[in-house]
Order: sequence, then C-alpha cells, then structure tokens
Amino acid sequence: MVMFEEIVKDGVATLVRAMATDAWPMARDGVVRLFRRKGRSEQEAMAKRLDKDEARVSGSGTEDPDKVRVELAPQWRVRIQDLIDLYPAGAEELRELEREIRELLPKERQGWTQYNVARDGGQVFAAQGGDVKVNQLPPTPEKGVHG
Repeated sequence: MVMFEEIVKDGVATLVRAMATDAWPMARDGVVRLFRRKGRSEQEAMAKRLDKDEARVSGSGTEDPDKVRVELAPQWRVRIQDLIDLYPAGAEELRELEREIRELLPKERQGWTQYNVARDGGQVFAAQGGDVKVNQLPPTPEKGVHG
C-alpha cells in the first residue's frame, strides 16, 4: 500500500504541474481514462472537475497559479488514492501516465519527488538540485542527540 501512496503522490504532483501547460490535454485525458473503472458517469464528473480546476489555474488572475496548484493537489490526491485503493491495477497505469506527462512538461515544471525517512533518532539531510551543509556539534552524553 505504501508503494501505491508514493505512485499517487507522484502522479498528482505531476498532474497539477501540467495544468495550464501544453501537456494538459494529454494529462487530462489520461486521468479521465483512469476513472473508467468507476463507470461513465464518474468519468464525466472527473472530466468536468479537471476542466474546472485547470480553468482556475490558467485563469487565476490575481491568484498565483502555483498557489492554486498547491491547493488542488490534496483534493486530487484523495480522489486518485480512493480510486487506486478500489482498483490497485490502476497504479501501474498511473505510474506510466505520470512518466508521459513529465516528459511533456517544460523543464521548469518537471519537478522531482524525494522520499526520506529517519527513524529511531536518525536524521535526514537532503537536497535536490542544491547543496546541504550541516555544521552540527556531536551529541554529548548530558545533552543527548537533540541538545
């Protein structure tokens, strides 16, 4: 299930990045195709929702389009996660769609996803396209790891 959550997260991030770009028609059609599993009426409802959301991004006027994308992502994540939970076979189709969309996006919209986990007092220092410089004192017995 965790694997599916990552596929959904990546797919949705790429979907909202595609809104108001040349990659949008292919992204929209691909997502509508995913919802075929839930029947024609659900497909039509998702097509309308996608059109409305993309119109918000492209015609956001005084709103920052990227801010609108950030607001829309959690909603699409729930919709698509619910679909994949019901129809796990759709996860591979979503993964392939995400790859296809990403290739069509302009370079500045081709985001990356990074998944880092720290457990049991561990720490993660990560960067994408940049540097991480850590100047940390080693833990002392009386202060512990977190000082």
